Amino acid sequence: MNQLQITEADLQAYVDGALTDARRGEVEDYLAAQPDEAERVRAYLTQKQALRSLFNPVLDEPLPENLSVLASPPSATAVDRLRKPLLARWSLQRIAASLLIALVSGLAGWLVHDRYPPAESLARTSPLPRRAAVAHAVFSPDVRRPVEVSAEHEDQLVAWLSKRLGTPVRPPKLGALGYELIGGRLLPGNVGPVAQFMYQDASGQRLTLYVSTENAANQDTAFRFAQEGPVNVFYWIDGKFGYALSAGIDKSKLALVATAVYDQIDHK
Repeated sequence: MNQLQITEADLQAYVDGALTDARRGEVEDYLAAQPDEAERVRAYLTQKQALRSLFNPVLDEPLPENLSVLASPPSATAVDRLRKPLLARWSLQRIAASLLIALVSGLAGWLVHDRYPPAESLARTSPLPRRAAVAHAVFSPDVRRPVEVSAEHEDQLVAWLSKRLGTPVRPPKLGALGYELIGGRLLPGNVGPVAQFMYQDASGQRLTLYVSTENAANQDTAFRFAQEGPVNVFYWIDGKFGYALSAGIDKSKLALVATAVYDQIDHK
């Protein structure tokens, strides 16, 4: 017999009593010729027997009551007995904290839902938010020239955009919210020019305000929210003006900025 045919798997199976009679005989012949291996296998057999002696008495014990419940169809009383120890492991502090988090989250969600409707698909809305989102996505990542006229020349920027739009336009002040004006540019709208003002915070996060004068026929003055990919947009109509504030920030944070913008607009 070729002794190399006996593997470690064969030896372990021999210890577990999992070999056929023929294969067990081959392993015993191998061990008879290998004293060191035979000693190792005897140590495994001794350990196995010790473990069996230790745990055999447990096998003869009756099934605990709580496990007996699982072995039979559950009754209402049995389920209660299982449920009570589980609930006992929850401290009152954890339960209270969970309830508080749920309450606060629900209240915050309700307040946002109440004032700002859920995001709409821009494919089903007016062109205003879509155009604003696209303009934001195109120009806000630009490092070298995100604006045509910088905030250093704000007076010139305001005069130029007001003249091109045919009506006074002025960028809101958002410094209190951490956003400073970095400038603006003129964009083509659907039938005329559009103004875009760009802001940036200390982290480099940018948001843009898109101002259009093409909305005289639109009587929908609701404050709305929409999404275009990663860009969130709050937009609204005020007379002939259409405003759309776009950014890649959280909806609730953008809502605060949008409210500040709205509060600074001259509603005539």
